[in-house]
Amino acid sequence: MAGPARPILAFGSLILVAGGLLLQFFTILSGAINHNPINKFYFLQASTNSIPDARNPSRWTFFAICGVDPSNGNNDNCGSVVPALPFDPPRNFGTEEGVPEQFIGTNMYYLLSRFMFAFYLIALFFAAIALLSGLLALCSRLGGYLSAMTTFVALFFQALAAALMTAWVVKGRDNFRSAGQEASIGKYLMGFTWAAVACYFLATVMFCLGGKLGGDRSSGVRRTRSTKSNRSRGSFIDTDSQRRVKDDYA
Repeated sequence: MAGPARPILAFGSLILVAGGLLLQFFTILSGAINHNPINKFYFLQASTNSIPDARNPSRWTFFAICGVDPSNGNNDNCGSVVPALPFDPPRNFGTEEGVPEQFIGTNMYYLLSRFMFAFYLIALFFAAIALLSGLLALCSRLGGYLSAMTTFVALFFQALAAALMTAWVVKGRDNFRSAGQEASIGKYLMGFTWAAVACYFLATVMFCLGGKLGGDRSSGVRRTRSTKSNRSRGSFIDTDSQRRVKDDYA
């Protein structure tokens, strides 16, 4: 069972890692590419009609703040691409007028979104390494354990990014609603982010199982060889003893 099970587990893990990477790319490209299906994805949408010169409603994506196309509900009229775009309405719109008071005088949302951006990219980097090292897991125990380690690192940072993202998105929605503005969470990016966490968790477990199964098989072979060797030695000793008894009687 261990022989064929290891490559099967490794192959399944590779599919999970590839799936997690795809979901991460869907998230990271939001706001940077305004084509289907990327233009459907956003973290938070809120009515910003009380804020001067702001799009209404406004959508926060990974790289830009976008408006909404009324004909199809997709992202439209996105602003310039900003690396590590923070979620901080006073900074985003350059004014405190019409901004819910919970966002004023605090750096919490700025820091939450900035660290989310960094952790997301770190997780993407280690997931890409895990995808490459996972090819070694198809044929070796070392490859399985190495892939498990890199996938676990990707899982760790992806889970941090997901937690930070959930914190600022949910609190941001609640703050806009408390100010009498409509706000909603982008279901796609929320789902993609946490689904990537699940993919990396399952892949880590499966890579470890693949390496362990390979170890059990090799240990079994060693035990079998040792048993055969002991039996051979025992047979030789018994034969020699029998010969000595025959000589004594003679």
